[in-house]
Amino acid sequence: MSTEIKADINMDLKGIACPMPVIKVSQQIKKMQVGQILAAETTDPGAHADFPAWAKSTGNEIVATEKKDAVTVFFIKKLK
Repeated sequence: MSTEIKADINMDLKGIACPMPVIKVSQQIKKMQVGQILAAETTDPGAHADFPAWAKSTGNEIVATEKKDAVTVFFIKKLK
């Protein structure tokens, strides 16, 4: 899958275990403008459950997910 989404900010979270990827994304998204997209690259298998739950609870949106080998990229749009 090749998603043509341009991220405003890229975060390398590879090798970081739960719950730190979600904590770091939460801290970063607070600094962003509404409508900006964050690309979070992670190798944490728990992120597949954590990021959607976090996005739903915070009112943000995961606009796409790309998986390549052990790395998953979550494209998260700040909505509010």
